[in-house]
Amino acid sequence: MKRLFLFLTTLFSHITAHAADATLQWPSGTSTRLEAAIASGQYQTVTSVLVRHNGETLYEGYFNGADPSTKHNTRSVTKTINAMLIGAAISDGKIDGVQASATAYFRNKKPFANPDKRKSEITIEDLLTMSSSLECDDWNRFSRGNEERMYLIEDMAKFYLDLPVRGFPAWSTPPAQSPYGRSFSYCTAGANLAGQIAARAVGKDLETYAQERLFTPLGLADIKWPRTGNGDVMATGGLELTSDALARLGELYLNKGNWHGAQILPEQWVAQSLQPRAQIDDDTEYGYLWWLEEYKVDGVSHPVAFMSGNGGNRVIVMPDHEAVIVITKTDYGTRGMHDAAQALFDDFIVSNIRE
Repeated sequence: MKRLFLFLTTLFSHITAHAADATLQWPSGTSTRLEAAIASGQYQTVTSVLVRHNGETLYEGYFNGADPSTKHNTRSVTKTINAMLIGAAISDGKIDGVQASATAYFRNKKPFANPDKRKSEITIEDLLTMSSSLECDDWNRFSRGNEERMYLIEDMAKFYLDLPVRGFPAWSTPPAQSPYGRSFSYCTAGANLAGQIAARAVGKDLETYAQERLFTPLGLADIKWPRTGNGDVMATGGLELTSDALARLGELYLNKGNWHGAQILPEQWVAQSLQPRAQIDDDTEYGYLWWLEEYKVDGVSHPVAFMSGNGGNRVIVMPDHEAVIVITKTDYGTRGMHDAAQALFDDFIVSNIRE
């Protein structure tokens, strides 16, 4: 509870503070050092780094064949867009809040395999926090719901809905004994279902709704979004966006859902999305498809929220320091891919903050 209070206090009391007391700087020579480190492979295969502070670009660099027009496949980074569109659909009156039944939107796919009354109790919030009752774990290759099994199935929604209810053996922690009353289990199939719920709720193709409600207001066009075997938008991730587009998504949350005076997402939804909802480990918590951690400057902890994807891709939102950082990499399935992105963040972002 103390950790939750600290996170919320620092996140929302300082999100609009100016950089007079805590400033992200980019001293002379920083660009040269960063580019030399990237060229040496110190952070594996980096394709772009974009640093924005107070809406201004401090640094923008492209590597390993990328340029400003490159659409990066940041894999699961774009899972978070499902949460954005759920928030938009709630705001538009198309979804009756995150406690609405998730399975109620898929009556046409009944009967579900492995019938269990608890399936009807799965909420949209369960999907957004990766903590539903179904047996789905991408970090366990033996899991029935592992994403690699899902990609072999044409109907990905049905794949998820047919999963059995998971159990909690003695070496695992059930929801009742977990922080926030939820047991986190990284589940791509559940995140994909959240996107399909948004589409069904508004009665439009997900890409069409995203373009109208999110991308066009942000000034984004020429979106490349893969589709599943049955024609649905692949809301598992893999939407290809430029580094600038990724930064705009981060800035939208930094600015409480506002973009140049237009309230694209409700401020309340942004706050709710960045509130810890499930605990992953001692250092990491989870909101509505956002990863939540802290970084330290001169011994003081600050909250950070980020979108994360295979390869070491990240869109990082730093509310205390009014910054958004985009790191794109192509080290898919590589050992240390996320550690390398974290090291770059520590070495060139956190180290350049002056209190």
